[in-house]
Amino acid sequence: MRSEDKDVNSQDLPPGQRAIKRLLRWGTDHPAIASVPRIDLKKWLLVIGGEVRKPAKLRWNELLELPAVESVSDFHCVEGWSVLGLKWEGVSFKYIVELVEPNENAEFVLFNCADGYTTSLSLKELSQDNVILAYKVDGRYLEEGIGAPLRLVVPDKYAYKSAMWITGIEFTPKKELGYWEKRGYSDTADVWKNDRYSR
Repeated sequence: MRSEDKDVNSQDLPPGQRAIKRLLRWGTDHPAIASVPRIDLKKWLLVIGGEVRKPAKLRWNELLELPAVESVSDFHCVEGWSVLGLKWEGVSFKYIVELVEPNENAEFVLFNCADGYTTSLSLKELSQDNVILAYKVDGRYLEEGIGAPLRLVVPDKYAYKSAMWITGIEFTPKKELGYWEKRGYSDTADVWKNDRYSR
């Protein structure tokens, strides 16, 4: 259930964004699917592969055993709203890179999700300290509507790059356009450059 949107004090927001307050249950506007996927944690598996030396398959309890980090950042939707100061908890993407040891030809990463959604970013974009695979927000495990059990968080990109319901991470030598990028949205998705649509 969504809360009513309310303007909050103006801060240093990216161009075209408006800060709002929302309850933890933001809901989701996700035309790629008919409904939010229902994921059984007993059966959920994160498969990490592609151009890597050490492919990995992690079950839920194994994921939780990895070193956890916290990252506070703002969350920017391409629709023009932002939620400020969210505290995410999960696994640093840098740690995943260390875990699987990408081959020299791996320059990009494709994220596959339980609903069929995909998006791709470069290893350089994913190397920032605030990029994490999150399973908690503001001290609580994610709810289904915002990506449970696991979502990507890339604060300097519009939220369609922060894939939800992740089940697969594939390291690739070539760029692959994701769901929204194939439909006219910017592949760079830089919030500070107001880079919303492909040119």
